[in-house]
Amino acid sequence: MVGFAGASPAPGVARIGAAKERTVEKKKRFSVVRDPVHGDVYLTHEELSVLDTREMQRLRGIKQLGSADLVFPGARHSRFEHSIGTLHLSQQIIDAINRAAAERPREHLAISAEETRVIRIAALVHDVTHIPYGHHVEDQAGLLHRHDSPYRFERMLDASTELGRTLGELGLVRDVLAILSTSDAAPVRVPPYWRQINSDTICSDILDYLQRDAYFTGLKIGIDPRLVSHFKVDRSSGNVYIDLAKHNVLREDILSEIVRMLEARYYFSERVYFHHAKVAAGALIARAVELALAERVLGEADFYDTTDASMLALLERAGARARPATARRIGSLVQRYQARRLPKRACVFPRQHNEAAQAELVQRYFALEGHAARTAVEERVQDLVRFATGREVEIMVVCPARKMQLKEALTHVRWPGDATLRPLAEHGAHVPRLEDLERAYRDLWKFYVFADTDDPALLKKVGEIACAEFPGAVNRYDPATRG
Repeated sequence: MVGFAGASPAPGVARIGAAKERTVEKKKRFSVVRDPVHGDVYLTHEELSVLDTREMQRLRGIKQLGSADLVFPGARHSRFEHSIGTLHLSQQIIDAINRAAAERPREHLAISAEETRVIRIAALVHDVTHIPYGHHVEDQAGLLHRHDSPYRFERMLDASTELGRTLGELGLVRDVLAILSTSDAAPVRVPPYWRQINSDTICSDILDYLQRDAYFTGLKIGIDPRLVSHFKVDRSSGNVYIDLAKHNVLREDILSEIVRMLEARYYFSERVYFHHAKVAAGALIARAVELALAERVLGEADFYDTTDASMLALLERAGARARPATARRIGSLVQRYQARRLPKRACVFPRQHNEAAQAELVQRYFALEGHAARTAVEERVQDLVRFATGREVEIMVVCPARKMQLKEALTHVRWPGDATLRPLAEHGAHVPRLEDLERAYRDLWKFYVFADTDDPALLKKVGEIACAEFPGAVNRYDPATRG
């Protein structure tokens, strides 16, 4: 049995001892931080000491949305603010859970002050392993380990870092690492709700970044704050869930709010996260990283401590150690990003027209393994364009990951007439919009051929030549068409 609140923890299960309880008693005072999205956020002195570490302060220099500010100029908010907002919303979820437990203690678990201390700090540091432009470099290009891999968290919370030492002094390293790392090799087992509050389909993380991204991009979406009040923890399983049943009848109002939030997440994916200009800007950075890694002038760990600005400087310095042609290319890519000289689309191969070709394209051209194939096809297209037009045009093939960061609706719900809690996705037959959203996410996948020109006639010629390199794939983009 996993040790939930109100039960005796089993051997090896994370628990918070008397020393920690005394620390909680001692640190009762809060300091207030004014947040543009949530208003006043209250932080304990322990949490402030964590925020003041070098590793957390680095997040001030990492934009939450990477290159999106080249499309939405206001989108310059950082992962530092998002970390504070996530802590704030984790507390709101905990408060709702504890209200439900007070009403029906036999059915629902409460979260103790000691547990709250751990969950809040885990929320605060959940993004500390992010690198600049990480979604471009890690997720879409597949060049580095993902930020949420156990290896990255273990390294960041090691005693060699200021953050690791601070958490060590607070006695929280093992517990926080157990929450953040989903590896079976985590140092201790923790109850499911310790993780789910901050890292489920509907959780403090997504509830903050949707509202924050909307605020700073200027896009209008609404997340009803009342949604947070419906979180509970099931006593028998320890799972966070949302109760969709009342008097054995479906709570359509709550279900509608859940679906609206999931639709808002898709809306941002379509409008912001995978906007074609953001993809083009991110491709410049990802290609510079790829060249530096391929030339072995940089290693993965060199990027872990960088900010947006220092990463660009790092790439330029490292490029100077590469072969002259590669050095010029890396320098050009960085300078074009800084000047917003983005490559333009010559071909777009959307998934909905390329289901049969998608698997082969990903296998051949995705991640570092596809570096040689991408380079070869880019050089062939450049040579053929030069022969046909007499023009020198730099070509860039961009193949994103197949799943496009698709997240199923895994948050548990109680459905009327269902004796057990199940993930919302398993009720897709009753909620057709969920299936529509999953299909829409899959169809966000697009294979691009970009060219360093804004001449529509030249782009069209590039497109014609490039299409011949991908037999069986269907291009749906015509650069000569405007509007």
